[in-house]
Amino acid sequence: MRTAKTRVGAAPGPLTRQNGQSRMNNSSPAVGIEPVSAATATAHSGFASAKQPAADTITLSGSWTAGRIDSIEDLMKPLSFSVGGAGTIDGAGIVALDTSGAWLLQTLLRRLQRNGKVELQGLPPQFDRLLGVVKQRIEERAKQPPAPVPHAPGLRETAGRSAVAAGRELLALVGFVGECAVSLLTCLRHPARIRWRPILFNIRSAGVNALPIVALLALMLGIVVAYQGADQLRQYGANIFVADLVGLSMLREFAPLITAIIIAGRSGSAYAAQIGTMTVTEEIDAMRTLGIAPIEMLVLPKLLALLIALPLLTVAADILGVLGGMFMAKAQLAVGYGEFVERFLKAVSTTTYVVGIGKAPVFAVIISVVGCFQGFRTKGGADSVGRQTTRAVVQSIVLVIVADGLFSIAFSALDL
Repeated sequence: MRTAKTRVGAAPGPLTRQNGQSRMNNSSPAVGIEPVSAATATAHSGFASAKQPAADTITLSGSWTAGRIDSIEDLMKPLSFSVGGAGTIDGAGIVALDTSGAWLLQTLLRRLQRNGKVELQGLPPQFDRLLGVVKQRIEERAKQPPAPVPHAPGLRETAGRSAVAAGRELLALVGFVGECAVSLLTCLRHPARIRWRPILFNIRSAGVNALPIVALLALMLGIVVAYQGADQLRQYGANIFVADLVGLSMLREFAPLITAIIIAGRSGSAYAAQIGTMTVTEEIDAMRTLGIAPIEMLVLPKLLALLIALPLLTVAADILGVLGGMFMAKAQLAVGYGEFVERFLKAVSTTTYVVGIGKAPVFAVIISVVGCFQGFRTKGGADSVGRQTTRAVVQSIVLVIVADGLFSIAFSALDL
């Protein structure tokens, strides 16, 4: 027996018998449509129809289902009855109805009933029950109170929300500091756990590579301080005291502060971006799955490296700042290098130098902890990485300045 063959693009037609063998009738219509008479084409093809043969009569037929919802809406638009008159809708020709079609039919009825009395006739019983359920649901939805319109938060609400968010973040930061302290104590008890290679790498990236920009800005800052004080000192004939001005301001305040701000913008942002990217790509979760502590692996090397690098960078900033002030004193006030150094040694004590250097480790802890903390708080994608990096830089700089102010108050109380 031969296998029946069909043409590509045509649906197989009914089997016919010819010469004792079965063969396919390929004269049928396109795929998915069986041959039907013209009278029933609308019902069986899935199309919907809505006609208005008279001013007070509308005839519905075909399939009122979700697949034809767009065409049904277009058919419903021109249908209307005269204002104040009665009308009839004949639904006997509807062969398929689902909730979407019932909702459209109910919408048509409600629209036409605004102009007068409308009666629906001929709808099959099963469709009539579905239409009743949809009507009941529409009436229940109409009785429900409208959803409250969201209001724009006022000034007090915004301030309150911001305060609550800041408090929660502060508590999270305190917890993160505690975790870092526990990890550090564990490594100190077991020195073999300390990862020296990442520490040396971070010393190079955060310290050695940052030396040129720190030296340049410290040199320019020393020049600016001496230049701004030159005119005032010249008026009183106190040119030599430019050494006091430059020495005390640079060693005690400007050098550690400007160095910390540079490192916060340079290394603190790098810490947040690196850990934030690892969080987004789920590398942090993979480390935890493997039993590797992320804080011990990522945070402690950065913290220890910055504790070493930042004081050394502060010493370099001290030297370059004093040199800048010395050059400007020679150029503007005719103070020789020997005179400047002699006065500098008399005016600046060891306490002043130690006070400036002593701030650097505290600033290093602030920058490294805040940068890593914001990196771990990254959620989502690249946008969150950028947002947390910005927060890390801003918060680091703010906390460094606050800490410097607290140092000033404490040193003043201790008469240092």
